[in-house]
Amino acid sequence: MTRVLFVCMGNICRSPTAEAVFRRLAAQRGLLGELEIDSAGTHGYHVGETPDARTQRAAAERKYDLSEIHSRKVAPEDLEHFDLVLAMDRSNLDALRKLCPANRLHRLKLFMSYARQFDDDEVPDPYYGLAHDFDLVLDMIEDAADGLLDSILRERGEQEAPKITTKAPAAKAKAN
Repeated sequence: MTRVLFVCMGNICRSPTAEAVFRRLAAQRGLLGELEIDSAGTHGYHVGETPDARTQRAAAERKYDLSEIHSRKVAPEDLEHFDLVLAMDRSNLDALRKLCPANRLHRLKLFMSYARQFDDDEVPDPYYGLAHDFDLVLDMIEDAADGLLDSILRERGEQEAPKITTKAPAAKAKAN
């Protein structure tokens, strides 16, 4: 089993979105039982709260349900337990490095290092932004989540799992 923890600052926007996206992607590829997926924040501002309403709204438009996720703060035990601890930005990565034992530092990475379509190395925090910022965050997270799952499979020596397309097929033209 591979254990993955997604981390942002408050665990109400980016990391719960990554948790939900990665969980659904794994389920679509039949791999959910082989992964432990969670999210947390480096700060405890919102412990126990559900994700930000704007985050949930943007996610719901793409059929992701974040309503069962509740914010929590990263605990020292997380850095021992999880195989991959993926930060949304450098600030959170630095905070994680301060908590992490030296023999576990190799588990810490920037989540966007798995992205294929985006050159950005950080997922921007949409909290103080506009509605379209939440959509951009979803685009980035979907891209990186796909790359992450393929990376995990490659490390296990498995073939990449078949990709599930979520886009509706193009309508066929009627023959006259």
